Amino acid sequence: MRLAIDAMGGDHAPKEIVLGAMDAVSEIDNLTITLFGDENQIKPLLTDTKNIEIIHTDEVITSDDEPVRAVRRKKNSSLVRMAKAVKEGEADACISAGNTGALMSAGLFVIGRIPGIDRPALSPTLPTIDGKGFLMLDVGANVDAKASHLVQYAIMGSIYSEKVRKISNPTVGLLNVGTEEGKGNELTKKAFEQLKDAPINFIGNVEARDILNRAADVVVTDGFSGNIALKTIEGTAQTIFTLLKDTFMSSTKTKIAAGLVKNDLRGLKNKLDYSEYGGAGLFGLAAPVIKAHGSSNRRAILSAIKQADHMVKHHVTDTIKTTVESIELGKE
Repeated sequence: MRLAIDAMGGDHAPKEIVLGAMDAVSEIDNLTITLFGDENQIKPLLTDTKNIEIIHTDEVITSDDEPVRAVRRKKNSSLVRMAKAVKEGEADACISAGNTGALMSAGLFVIGRIPGIDRPALSPTLPTIDGKGFLMLDVGANVDAKASHLVQYAIMGSIYSEKVRKISNPTVGLLNVGTEEGKGNELTKKAFEQLKDAPINFIGNVEARDILNRAADVVVTDGFSGNIALKTIEGTAQTIFTLLKDTFMSSTKTKIAAGLVKNDLRGLKNKLDYSEYGGAGLFGLAAPVIKAHGSSNRRAILSAIKQADHMVKHHVTDTIKTTVESIELGKE
């Protein structure tokens, strides 16, 4: 297994990227990692070089860069060189915590799409009350979508959930404003009809208020709605923990109470921790590409590496390809 990692992408790069990579090679058998980035910054952090090599790059795509222009102009950036390694067969998959748009552009222009997939989807696994999580796609790779795109998202998400998350016959729901058939706008109405005929376990419409209760194992939507839902979930979780902290620190009595429930609160926070689920997969590309969270620590990077490792070992990309080839997707 050979993975390429953008060591310069993310808020805590390259330190947390390097630490996560060293953790991964110590835990995962037959794993080789290539770190792309500034060797002068990476080398002092690399205390164990077992199965890890560095490819020096002298350019970095930042969060402020315009994605398409940056990918075209910064040919020697860590992100572009990483994608090129996958394209040329030097790596089986790649991971970056950097600029999401640039990673998407590099995936499209350098690695390429799976034949039959019109648009790749950005697909994180989000926490649920029962701790099992659910996959949502798309959450922002494409703000506009056709019904046929949502069908493709559903197929890719179902395959990933079965192969990597080990869910037998995963349920697929369509994010909508109501659960009844016939609800929604033109897009969701068309998608509903096409999803009924797709090779998936489609259970109908699901509402946003129910998705954290695992209304479905896979929730599909257009990137505009998905991104709003994702940011709402993230913001709500942050707000709740801020309110809890303020409440527990408000008096001597509540501080004593905080000490008594400290471990329980830590467990709750861990249950909602994105780092347990890895990164967001860019499904639909010709090889596994994982977008790690921008604020990823070593644990989150390790989870993203495990995610990529599972995708390669369980032939997720090949399964998506053969499934798409075997069916006739509806078109508007």
